[in-house]
Amino acid sequence: MQALFLAGGKGTRLYPLTYEIPKPMVPIMGKPLLEHNMNLLKLHGIHDIILSICYKPECIEQYFGNGSAFGLNIRYISENSPLGTGGAIKNCAKLLNDTFFVFNADILSNINFSEMLRYHKRQHAAVTIAVTRVEDPSAYGVIEYDKNGYALSFCEKPDPNEIVSHFINAGVYIFEPEVLEHIPTGHAVSVEKEIFPQLLQDGKKIAVYRGCNYWLDIGTPEKYVRANRDSFEGKFCLAETDFHHRAVYSDVNTQISRSAILRGPIYIGKNVQIKAGAVVGPRVIIGNNSIIGERSVIANSILWNKITVKNHARIDRCIITDKSIISDTFQKNIITP
Repeated sequence: MQALFLAGGKGTRLYPLTYEIPKPMVPIMGKPLLEHNMNLLKLHGIHDIILSICYKPECIEQYFGNGSAFGLNIRYISENSPLGTGGAIKNCAKLLNDTFFVFNADILSNINFSEMLRYHKRQHAAVTIAVTRVEDPSAYGVIEYDKNGYALSFCEKPDPNEIVSHFINAGVYIFEPEVLEHIPTGHAVSVEKEIFPQLLQDGKKIAVYRGCNYWLDIGTPEKYVRANRDSFEGKFCLAETDFHHRAVYSDVNTQISRSAILRGPIYIGKNVQIKAGAVVGPRVIIGNNSIIGERSVIANSILWNKITVKNHARIDRCIITDKSIISDTFQKNIITP
């Protein structure tokens, strides 16, 4: 079984977090969003990954390589210019020879991929689309479906008087390879706006899978903060952390002074130093290779990698990106080097 991640977008709504890295690489609990989604796939026996990349592709390739360090087989297809969701899928056609998953690479969800695949096969569908229910679907792609679980219509970002369903496209699909024949080659095309409606007109079955209780697109800084907060609160449980059972998660080679105070929930990455008298927490993430100075105070904040917090600094409700040096008091800020 193969999985294709559409990881080529610039993530402009996430600026300034995505000035230096592509959106799928923003860290959730110290690891890239893309890595968390790959780890979920491994739990369902899916190890063959294709990444469609465009914006800052070297960031993704340098981190994951061929996937062997992650127990995966990863191959890359680059876009010279953005091709849209449909064009990106078609661009990977030469690597896709059987039923395959497709993922928008900027989402977190609790979909049971094994159950979704079984449902897809029972429905004998050309495509199965995972959906999730939202109160206000006007910013999303709405799907109307019949009592047998087959799509009837699609409407992108409907006006209030056009809303016929509160179930939206969750950005997770299963495709049969025959669908690739319906996608034109070499130019930008949207599966949501063009290919899926055309498949319905051509009499193809598109099944709708409703097994998604948690879903979040990491599209804005506010939603990025929410994703990490939801992990702390147990609304979304990552494979590596469960804060219902432990208040503090610490990776390898951490050095924490005996006089430091940790107020969980906290996630601490690799090679982190927390020095004497520092007060850390609650709801703090500290990325790899970071140094937390003496008598500093950090709460409700996300620190990426290689952060230096000087002695006596105070941080609250901040996102601090890689390689920043903090020597003062900051509240409710996005801080970049």
